[in-house]
Amino acid sequence: MSDFQLGIDVSKKSFDVMLLGGRQPYGGHFGNDATGWGKLRRWLQKRQAETVHACLEATGRYWVELALFLHTEGHAVSVVNPKLIKKHGEATMQRNKTDAQDALTIADYCRKQQPDLWEPPAVAYRELQAMVRHVQALKVDRTRAMNRRQSGVTSSPVLAAVEAQIAFLAAQIKVLEKQINDHIDQHPKLKADKELLTSIPGIGDTTAAVFLAEVPHVRSFAQADQVAAFAGLTPGQRQSGTSLHSPGKLVKWGNARIRAAFYMPALSAHNHNPILASLRQRLLRRGKTKMTVIVAVMRKMVHLCYGVLKTRQPFDPNYAQVA
Repeated sequence: MSDFQLGIDVSKKSFDVMLLGGRQPYGGHFGNDATGWGKLRRWLQKRQAETVHACLEATGRYWVELALFLHTEGHAVSVVNPKLIKKHGEATMQRNKTDAQDALTIADYCRKQQPDLWEPPAVAYRELQAMVRHVQALKVDRTRAMNRRQSGVTSSPVLAAVEAQIAFLAAQIKVLEKQINDHIDQHPKLKADKELLTSIPGIGDTTAAVFLAEVPHVRSFAQADQVAAFAGLTPGQRQSGTSLHSPGKLVKWGNARIRAAFYMPALSAHNHNPILASLRQRLLRRGKTKMTVIVAVMRKMVHLCYGVLKTRQPFDPNYAQVA
């Protein structure tokens, strides 16, 4: 790992950096485009930081192209959950809130915690992710329009406009979903992975595409629980002595897109999948709430997805039925 840590606070049009590891911290401000990235390269060279461990927050998509540039330049790159950076700032009693201070906090977190390195997905996976995420956004827009149609609007022109919007969005979704399927079929590795995932009863084409798009490096996870944690499907416990003992709640620090994709399948997967049916029945007999059961089924589905991709074997209901 490099002796230099580069904290980066990135926004749509620009980013601030703070470099640690030299005789003193150095800060800089650059445009978030090819020109700005070139200036960053020269800025680092001037400070004899030939290689750095760069750390960025995983917010939006403004960080992606910059992270790809840094990785291509030979730097180590980590992409960190913003909540971890926030907690680190609170732990170090940071009182100021500026872009430069945020970059310093990120650099300090990078130096002290040495977060895991980020590997950019292959181009085929990045293209899949872009299409899948756009379909999800279109579906959100369609749901809003359908809710508007049911909100009591009586104006004929408005209703006609809403109906036209719904029809347009539906057509766009249909076209893009076909393009997603075609894209997967054109890439042998994606196609093989999709076939493994859809061998699991309850996992359809849409859910498989989301999982492949959002977990492109599934084999880098040592165990299924790590993938579940990445998706934000692990419960957190609150217990202290005898005065505090509350039920575990879902820790929503992970990938919300995975949770959204698995929610609807989890509602009916027990009708098709014996492992999920058995899990559901056990939890219901133990008096677990409906939402607790759904989350547990979602988590198990993620475990099964990890299992078939890791072993390269189709789903086998007799392989392991331990929840």
